[in-house]
Amino acid sequence: QVQLVESGGGLVQAGGSLRLSCAASGSIFSINAMGWYRQAPGKQRELVAHITSGGITNYVDAVKGRFTISRDNAKNTVYLQMNTLKPEDTAVYYCNAAIIPTHSGWTKREYDYWGQGTQVIVSS
Repeated sequence: QVQLVESGGGLVQAGGSLRLSCAASGSIFSINAMGWYRQAPGKQRELVAHITSGGITNYVDAVKGRFTISRDNAKNTVYLQMNTLKPEDTAVYYCNAAIIPTHSGWTKREYDYWGQGTQVIVSS
């Protein structure tokens, strides 16, 4: 089995910072793209930031210049450094990863995995 476990959410004042972490564990052959999504109350889940296995990053316009996504391939972990937080960043943040589990065998089929979510609350 493969699991993604997130940590680092919490309550912070506007202008503050938080760092989210997401560690993948289990029977993993390789990890391709990883990303962070968020879902605010009453809104659809949206992609916040994305990083390829080669380190190419992409961000939604609302967080460009404030958030940084990175990954440590040796630790199967992806991070989201969030600076200059705003109340509109309040949401549940979810980690996502495209993983080839070992049970894929010769097919090397990729599966989409999600973390359980971590709450981020930014007070004004």
